[in-house]
Amino acid sequence: MKIVIILALVAAGAVAAHAAAPPDQTKPAASPAPAAPAKAAEPDHIQVQHILIGFTGSVPGKNITRSLEEAKALAYQVLERAKKGEDFDALVKQYTNDMPPGIYSMSNNGVAPNPGEFARSKMVPAFGNTGFPLKVGEIGIADYDKTTSPYGYHIVKRLK
Repeated sequence: MKIVIILALVAAGAVAAHAAAPPDQTKPAASPAPAAPAKAAEPDHIQVQHILIGFTGSVPGKNITRSLEEAKALAYQVLERAKKGEDFDALVKQYTNDMPPGIYSMSNNGVAPNPGEFARSKMVPAFGNTGFPLKVGEIGIADYDKTTSPYGYHIVKRLK
């Protein structure tokens, strides 16, 4: 509360001081700063396919023996192969610690899910954070994070 009041007083003082000062007539008017590029709006609905690369203890019910470091190395190797055009379905079948084919449809935040879709808010945050910004056909990765991606590394390809 004190910080808000202090900031308001500082802002008011700065505005009052600025308003009281006469404009400098000797300097040419500055041209306005270029506008930042608009962020592309995320779609309302997407379909993605993913490869989950887990590590020991990260995926309940799965007996995964690789370490976190080994999972990261494998995830980035698989990502590189996928980005070079290797068959994503084949990579899913070979590497995922999820159920193949690993295809999920999601609705974005604030958008009602269609039948068979998951709400983005009901999924692991990194999954949607990686999938929604992708263009159809693009591939990205969600790194392991205890909060946003607790099951491991998600290599995500946007299908629709």
